[in-house]
Amino acid sequence: MTPFDFLSIGHSNIPAERFVTLLRDAGAHTVADVRSLPASRHFPWFSKKNLATLLGDARIGYVAMGDTLGGRPRDAHLYRDGVADYEAMAMQPEFRAGVEQLQDAATGSCVCLLCAEREPLDCHRCILVARHLAERGATIGHILHDGTVEAHASTERRLLAIEEREADLFATGQRERLAAAYRRRARAVAYRRTLPAPKAAKRR
Repeated sequence: MTPFDFLSIGHSNIPAERFVTLLRDAGAHTVADVRSLPASRHFPWFSKKNLATLLGDARIGYVAMGDTLGGRPRDAHLYRDGVADYEAMAMQPEFRAGVEQLQDAATGSCVCLLCAEREPLDCHRCILVARHLAERGATIGHILHDGTVEAHASTERRLLAIEEREADLFATGQRERLAAAYRRRARAVAYRRTLPAPKAAKRR
């Protein structure tokens, strides 16, 4: 039995059988897909319908939650300079409802967050969703591709070490330093919306 309330994994290019093995070995019972677009052109076994079938055959549940917990918001107001604003997204009622749905689903079952990026610190499942689950007292383990499971607290220590060079000199407390590190990392890895090219001025 897993010691964590939640798990997370990034599918990247993992073969289907290896992916199922990683989930089973970590103790996952249900996969919560937090991709805004649950499809993969290069790895079709991770597209929504195929993935649900793959997991069902392995007796692992599947639920798509990209509409509330995805990293690519549809609302233009949730972007800052074309970059998804995780802090603004976390304030939305839909996001909060999604987190609460995760917590309800985790009662008596270990839920694993799924997105695409291999490295947790490159993905909103960690920088956005797991962060807010942890702030609510949940424990999260990130499944790495070598089969080890990294506690979210250890992931946060890695985040601080990575971002220390850009540290906010005025953020003296641990909580402030961590919040600043999350903010910088989010700006670096969050989804960037392609803005339409400006229209050329009409010649007179």
